[in-house]
Amino acid sequence: MPKGYWVGQIVVHDLQQYQNYRAANAEAFEKYGAKFLIRGGEQTIVEGQANPRTVVIEFKDVETARACYESPEYQAAKALRDPVSEGNLVIVEGYDA
Repeated sequence: MPKGYWVGQIVVHDLQQYQNYRAANAEAFEKYGAKFLIRGGEQTIVEGQANPRTVVIEFKDVETARACYESPEYQAAKALRDPVSEGNLVIVEGYDA
């Protein structure tokens, strides 16, 4: 079964308040076995456009990735993120060769 991923491209408007979101999302990510593969590291845009912060989170499968996003724990953390950031987040099934 292929893994599931969250791929986010985020603009953070208030880094200090965004830290509250990061602290709060830890509960959901631990509960659903999330593993950060990319967490806002240096990036070089070589084609198109991108937001300044990229995040890739791995889950055991796409169903778990969706369940984490829809969980009360994550939605409570998201409520802290929404006022201080904007961006795109997709849940995608990994490639299982």
